[in-house]
Amino acid sequence: MMEKFQGIGMTSRRTRNRMIARLEDQGITNQDVLEVMRNTPRHIFVDEALASRSYEDTPLPIGYNQTISQPYIVARMTELLLEKGDVSKVLEIGTGCGYQTAILAQLVEQVYSIERIGALQKKAKNYLSSLNLSNIHYQHSDGNFGWQEYAPFDGILVSAAAETIPKPLLEQLDDKGIMLIPEGRQREVQSLQKVTRRQDHYQSESLESVVFVPFLSGVE
Repeated sequence: MMEKFQGIGMTSRRTRNRMIARLEDQGITNQDVLEVMRNTPRHIFVDEALASRSYEDTPLPIGYNQTISQPYIVARMTELLLEKGDVSKVLEIGTGCGYQTAILAQLVEQVYSIERIGALQKKAKNYLSSLNLSNIHYQHSDGNFGWQEYAPFDGILVSAAAETIPKPLLEQLDDKGIMLIPEGRQREVQSLQKVTRRQDHYQSESLESVVFVPFLSGVE
Protein backbone atom coordinates (compact mmCIF):
# COMPACT_ATOMS: atom_id res chain seq x y z
CA MET A 1 0.00 0.00 0.00
CA MET A 2 1.28 3.48 -0.80
CA GLU A 3 2.53 5.59 2.09
CA LYS A 4 -0.32 8.08 1.79
CA PHE A 5 -2.73 5.18 2.44
CA GLN A 6 -0.64 3.76 5.29
CA GLY A 7 -0.50 7.12 7.04
CA ILE A 8 2.03 8.45 9.50
CA GLY A 9 1.74 10.28 12.81
CA MET A 10 -1.87 11.33 13.36
CA THR A 11 -2.96 9.29 10.31
CA SER A 12 -1.06 6.13 11.28
CA ARG A 13 -2.36 2.63 11.94
CA ARG A 14 -2.09 3.30 15.67
CA THR A 15 -4.35 6.35 15.32
CA ARG A 16 -6.88 4.29 13.35
CA ASN A 17 -6.82 1.62 16.04
CA ARG A 18 -7.66 4.28 18.62
CA MET A 19 -10.61 5.34 16.45
CA ILE A 20 -11.87 1.75 16.34
CA ALA A 21 -11.53 1.36 20.10
CA ARG A 22 -13.57 4.54 20.54
CA LEU A 23 -16.26 3.26 18.17
CA GLU A 24 -16.48 0.05 20.19
CA ASP A 25 -16.83 2.11 23.37
CA GLN A 26 -19.67 4.01 21.64
CA GLY A 27 -21.54 0.77 21.03
CA ILE A 28 -20.55 -0.26 17.50
CA THR A 29 -20.41 -4.07 17.45
CA ASN A 30 -20.39 -5.13 13.77
CA GLN A 31 -16.86 -6.47 13.31
CA ASP A 32 -17.01 -6.23 9.51
CA VAL A 33 -17.83 -2.52 9.75
CA LEU A 34 -15.08 -1.94 12.30
CA GLU A 35 -12.45 -3.74 10.22
CA VAL A 36 -13.36 -1.91 7.02
CA MET A 37 -13.17 1.41 8.85
CA ARG A 38 -9.84 0.41 10.39
CA ASN A 39 -8.40 -0.32 6.95
CA THR A 40 -9.89 2.60 5.01
CA PRO A 41 -7.65 5.71 4.91
CA ARG A 42 -10.07 8.43 5.99
CA HIS A 43 -7.33 11.03 5.75
CA ILE A 44 -7.21 10.88 1.93
CA PHE A 45 -10.82 12.12 1.77
CA VAL A 46 -10.08 15.49 3.39
CA ASP A 47 -7.75 18.34 2.51
CA GLU A 48 -4.17 17.75 3.50
CA ALA A 49 -4.35 20.58 6.06
CA LEU A 50 -7.04 18.61 7.95
CA ALA A 51 -5.45 15.17 7.60
CA SER A 52 -4.12 15.17 11.17
CA ARG A 53 -7.72 15.50 12.44
CA SER A 54 -9.21 12.92 10.12
CA TYR A 55 -9.56 10.17 12.77
CA GLU A 56 -11.09 12.41 15.42
CA ASP A 57 -14.76 11.81 16.16
CA THR A 58 -15.92 14.98 14.49
CA PRO A 59 -17.28 16.10 11.12
CA LEU A 60 -14.85 18.07 8.96
CA PRO A 61 -15.42 20.53 6.10
CA ILE A 62 -14.90 19.20 2.56
CA GLY A 63 -15.83 22.36 0.64
CA TYR A 64 -19.07 23.49 -1.01
CA ASN A 65 -20.67 23.92 2.46
CA GLN A 66 -20.55 20.15 2.95
CA THR A 67 -18.91 17.95 5.58
CA ILE A 68 -17.49 14.47 6.02
CA SER A 69 -19.55 12.82 8.76
CA GLN A 70 -17.92 11.90 12.05
CA PRO A 71 -16.70 8.28 12.19
CA TYR A 72 -19.35 7.27 14.73
CA ILE A 73 -22.21 8.34 12.44
CA VAL A 74 -20.66 6.53 9.46
CA ALA A 75 -20.24 3.37 11.54
CA ARG A 76 -23.68 3.61 13.12
CA MET A 77 -25.56 4.14 9.87
CA THR A 78 -23.60 1.40 8.11
CA GLU A 79 -24.17 -1.05 10.95
CA LEU A 80 -27.90 -0.33 10.98
CA LEU A 81 -28.12 -0.71 7.21
CA LEU A 82 -26.54 -4.16 7.38
CA GLU A 83 -28.62 -5.40 10.32
CA LYS A 84 -31.05 -7.48 8.30
CA GLY A 85 -28.18 -9.36 6.68
CA ASP A 86 -29.20 -9.64 3.02
CA VAL A 87 -28.14 -6.24 1.72
CA SER A 88 -26.47 -6.38 -1.70
CA LYS A 89 -27.65 -3.24 -3.55
CA VAL A 90 -27.55 0.14 -1.80
CA LEU A 91 -28.57 3.62 -2.93
CA GLU A 92 -26.54 6.41 -1.35
CA ILE A 93 -27.91 9.95 -1.48
CA GLY A 94 -24.99 12.33 -1.10
CA THR A 95 -21.64 11.02 -2.34
CA GLY A 96 -19.91 13.93 -0.61
CA CYS A 97 -16.18 13.30 -0.40
CA GLY A 98 -16.74 9.56 -0.92
CA TYR A 99 -15.74 8.20 2.51
CA GLN A 100 -19.12 6.71 3.37
CA THR A 101 -19.27 5.40 -0.20
CA ALA A 102 -15.92 3.65 0.30
CA ILE A 103 -17.12 1.96 3.48
CA LEU A 104 -20.33 0.74 1.83
CA ALA A 105 -18.53 -0.49 -1.29
CA GLN A 106 -16.42 -2.86 0.79
CA LEU A 107 -19.45 -4.35 2.53
CA VAL A 108 -22.13 -4.70 -0.17
CA GLU A 109 -22.12 -5.89 -3.78
CA GLN A 110 -23.19 -2.68 -5.53
CA VAL A 111 -23.41 0.97 -4.46
CA TYR A 112 -25.40 3.53 -6.47
CA SER A 113 -24.31 6.97 -5.32
CA ILE A 114 -26.01 10.27 -6.18
CA GLU A 115 -24.51 13.73 -5.62
CA ARG A 116 -26.03 17.08 -6.58
CA ILE A 117 -22.69 18.96 -6.61
CA GLY A 118 -20.80 17.84 -9.68
CA ALA A 119 -17.36 19.12 -8.67
CA LEU A 120 -17.62 17.37 -5.31
CA GLN A 121 -18.55 14.05 -6.89
CA LYS A 122 -15.67 14.38 -9.34
CA LYS A 123 -13.23 14.68 -6.44
CA ALA A 124 -14.87 11.70 -4.72
CA LYS A 125 -14.48 9.60 -7.86
CA ASN A 126 -10.75 10.31 -7.86
CA TYR A 127 -10.38 9.30 -4.21
CA LEU A 128 -12.40 6.11 -4.70
CA SER A 129 -10.59 5.19 -7.89
CA SER A 130 -7.30 5.37 -6.02
CA LEU A 131 -8.66 2.65 -3.68
CA ASN A 132 -9.53 0.42 -6.67
CA LEU A 133 -13.21 0.20 -5.72
CA SER A 134 -15.00 -0.85 -8.89
CA ASN A 135 -18.54 -1.62 -7.65
CA ILE A 136 -19.69 2.00 -7.35
CA HIS A 137 -22.06 3.65 -9.84
CA TYR A 138 -22.30 7.44 -9.89
CA GLN A 139 -25.00 9.87 -10.89
CA HIS A 140 -24.85 13.67 -10.79
CA SER A 141 -28.47 14.55 -10.08
CA ASP A 142 -31.08 15.67 -7.56
CA GLY A 143 -31.26 13.04 -4.84
CA ASN A 144 -34.95 13.70 -4.20
CA PHE A 145 -35.75 11.52 -7.21
CA GLY A 146 -33.54 8.59 -6.32
CA TRP A 147 -32.36 6.33 -9.15
CA GLN A 148 -35.40 4.60 -10.59
CA GLU A 149 -33.45 2.74 -13.27
CA TYR A 150 -31.81 0.48 -10.69
CA ALA A 151 -34.62 0.26 -8.12
CA PRO A 152 -35.61 -1.43 -5.93
CA PHE A 153 -32.78 -1.17 -3.41
CA ASP A 154 -32.15 -3.38 -0.39
CA GLY A 155 -30.97 -0.32 1.49
CA ILE A 156 -30.96 3.45 1.10
CA LEU A 157 -28.59 5.69 3.05
CA VAL A 158 -29.14 9.45 3.01
CA SER A 159 -26.38 11.74 4.27
CA ALA A 160 -28.35 15.00 4.47
CA ALA A 161 -31.28 16.03 6.66
CA ALA A 162 -34.67 16.16 4.95
CA GLU A 163 -37.64 18.06 6.32
CA THR A 164 -39.84 15.30 4.89
CA ILE A 165 -38.77 11.98 3.38
CA PRO A 166 -38.97 12.17 -0.45
CA LYS A 167 -41.68 9.86 -1.76
CA PRO A 168 -39.56 8.48 -4.65
CA LEU A 169 -37.03 7.16 -2.13
CA LEU A 170 -39.76 5.31 -0.25
CA GLU A 171 -41.06 3.84 -3.49
CA GLN A 172 -37.59 2.68 -4.55
CA LEU A 173 -37.03 0.75 -1.32
CA ASP A 174 -37.42 -3.01 -1.74
CA ASP A 175 -39.86 -4.98 0.41
CA LYS A 176 -38.21 -5.48 3.83
CA GLY A 177 -35.60 -2.92 2.78
CA ILE A 178 -34.21 -0.32 5.19
CA MET A 179 -33.67 3.40 4.69
CA LEU A 180 -31.59 5.50 7.05
CA ILE A 181 -32.28 9.20 6.76
CA PRO A 182 -31.77 12.20 9.05
CA GLU A 183 -34.98 14.18 9.39
CA GLY A 184 -35.42 17.76 10.56
CA ARG A 185 -34.59 21.36 9.74
CA GLN A 186 -31.11 22.84 9.74
CA ARG A 187 -30.10 24.34 13.11
CA GLU A 188 -33.00 22.54 14.78
CA VAL A 189 -33.17 19.11 16.40
CA GLN A 190 -32.70 16.40 13.77
CA SER A 191 -33.27 12.70 14.33
CA LEU A 192 -31.92 9.67 12.54
CA GLN A 193 -34.86 7.75 11.13
CA LYS A 194 -34.83 4.05 10.31
CA VAL A 195 -37.57 3.33 7.78
CA THR A 196 -38.49 -0.29 7.03
CA ARG A 197 -40.76 -1.21 4.14
CA ARG A 198 -43.39 -3.92 4.59
CA GLN A 199 -45.02 -4.27 1.17
CA ASP A 200 -46.89 -0.94 0.79
CA HIS A 201 -46.46 0.10 4.42
CA TYR A 202 -43.54 1.91 6.00
CA GLN A 203 -42.49 1.69 9.63
CA SER A 204 -40.39 4.59 10.86
CA GLU A 205 -38.31 4.50 14.04
CA SER A 206 -36.51 7.53 15.49
CA LEU A 207 -33.12 6.39 16.76
CA GLU A 208 -31.01 9.30 17.99
CA SER A 209 -30.29 12.99 17.58
CA VAL A 210 -27.93 13.93 14.75
CA VAL A 211 -26.61 17.00 12.95
CA PHE A 212 -26.44 16.95 9.14
CA VAL A 213 -26.29 19.47 6.33
CA PRO A 214 -29.72 20.09 4.72
CA PHE A 215 -31.11 17.89 1.94
CA LEU A 216 -31.30 20.35 -0.96
CA SER A 217 -32.98 20.18 -4.35
CA GLY A 218 -31.43 20.94 -7.72
CA VAL A 219 -27.93 20.36 -9.10
CA GLU A 220 -24.73 22.39 -9.25
